[in-house]
Amino acid sequence: MTPTAAPPRTTAPDRAPAPPRRRSRTFASAGPARTALRYLLLLAVLLLVIGPFLWQLSTSLKSADEDVYTATPHFLPQSPTLANYAKVADTIPVWTYAANSLVVAAIAVLGNVVGCTLAGYALAELRFRGARLVFGLFLATLILPGEATIVSQYVTVRSLGLADSLVGVALPGALAMLNVLLMRTAFAAVPPELDQAALVDGANVWQRLWHVGLPNVRGMLSVIVIFTFIGAWDDFLWPLIVLNDPQKYTLTVGLQYLNGTFSANPRLIAAGTMIAFLPIVLVFAVCQRFFFKGVEEGAVKG
Repeated sequence: MTPTAAPPRTTAPDRAPAPPRRRSRTFASAGPARTALRYLLLLAVLLLVIGPFLWQLSTSLKSADEDVYTATPHFLPQSPTLANYAKVADTIPVWTYAANSLVVAAIAVLGNVVGCTLAGYALAELRFRGARLVFGLFLATLILPGEATIVSQYVTVRSLGLADSLVGVALPGALAMLNVLLMRTAFAAVPPELDQAALVDGANVWQRLWHVGLPNVRGMLSVIVIFTFIGAWDDFLWPLIVLNDPQKYTLTVGLQYLNGTFSANPRLIAAGTMIAFLPIVLVFAVCQRFFFKGVEEGAVKG
């Protein structure tokens, strides 16, 4: 037999060249004109946001000899002084009002952290009859504005004997439906494999919540703490309705005494505004690192 010739070897087709990678566009990757425009827009937004705050701070530091009603006012105080802050304490019991606001904010923050965490975990991880109905009711409460239920809230607080008390002021805000939905979303983002692994290891519901759920939602918890504190601290309408005793007024309600019927000193009003603003800055400074740390780490540590 004559050997047959081997079939010709076929060469693999050349691979298509990989498409060029697109360079990630950063803030300054555009042209000089666009970059300058972006910085100008950021500067304009910054001035709109912190401009009123800086003006109030400047007014609170101006002396009595400086005219704040002039047509061309000076942004920087000509002779800065802290006497306005001392006059605020002499005019109203500002520290008593600040303590009352702190009590109300603490009750509201504690109620939201505990209550919203438990409700959010139950809606996200536990299976029970009527879960969808409960979730729908939570969503339905967000449709109504707060002013629509303020009368029923007052009737409820008065029937409980909590009218003209700090507990009555803090009670309606001690559990916010929006915070419950935020915690449910945070717990639902945790991979179910972690919860199932803890369940296989024999962990009960409380252990799974404490060791698996809470470490992964610290960022959302700090968001709830910050916004709940700000909402309770800055609230004016509800404390004004509930409280009758001037000694129990919160700071936002008590500051109205700085605005007299026939005359008003804008320096004292600005100083009182700064006193009311400082605790918010402190709370945000304490909680913001946990918030940003939770955002950077993501839902679960890798």
